[in-house]
Amino acid sequence: MSEKMFSEERLEQLCSFPEISSDELIWYFTPTSADVAFVDPGRGRRSVDQLGMLVQLCALPWLGFVPDDVALAPPVAVAWVAERLGVSSVALSLYGQRAQARSDHLAQVAKYLEWKTAPAEGRAMKELEQFLLDRAMEHDSPMLLFNLAREYLVAAKVIRPGALVLAKMVGTARKGGAGLTS
Repeated sequence: MSEKMFSEERLEQLCSFPEISSDELIWYFTPTSADVAFVDPGRGRRSVDQLGMLVQLCALPWLGFVPDDVALAPPVAVAWVAERLGVSSVALSLYGQRAQARSDHLAQVAKYLEWKTAPAEGRAMKELEQFLLDRAMEHDSPMLLFNLAREYLVAAKVIRPGALVLAKMVGTARKGGAGLTS
C-alpha cells in the first residue's frame, strides 16, 4: 500500500533533512546554555561529537526524528550551532565514524529532551493507530495523514518511526477508514 501512496523518491525525502526556513533555523537550532552544557559536560567529549549531538538535539524537535546521516543536516543549521559551540562546521563530516556513537548520542538526547521511542507493539503506536484511523475517516490524503501523524508524535514527544513504517500505518488507517465510512 505505501509503495502506491509514496514513490521511492518521496519516501527517501521523508527520511532526510528537508530545507530549513529562517524561522525554523532560529526556533529549532538556537540551543540554550543548558543544551550546550549537556553536549559538553566536561567529560572530554570531542568537538565533533559535541556538534553531532547538538545537531541531533536541535533536529529531533524540528522533525520528530533524526535522519541517519546527521552530516547531511542543512549547512546553514550546522554552521549556526557550530558557531554557538565555537567549533568548525566541517567537523560534522567526521561525526558518527564509530557505528554506535550516533545511536548512543540520540538515546542521550532523547532522554535529555524527555522524548520516548515507540516500540512496534507499544502503547504509543496503538494510540497512533487509533489517531490515524479517526483522521482517515475524515481525510483520504496519504500525505495529510502522514503529516498529521508526524505532528501527533511531535506533540507527544515520541520519536517518529521510519517513514516506511509510518506510511504502512497510514495505508492501514486509510483502508480501515474507508471500510467504516462505506
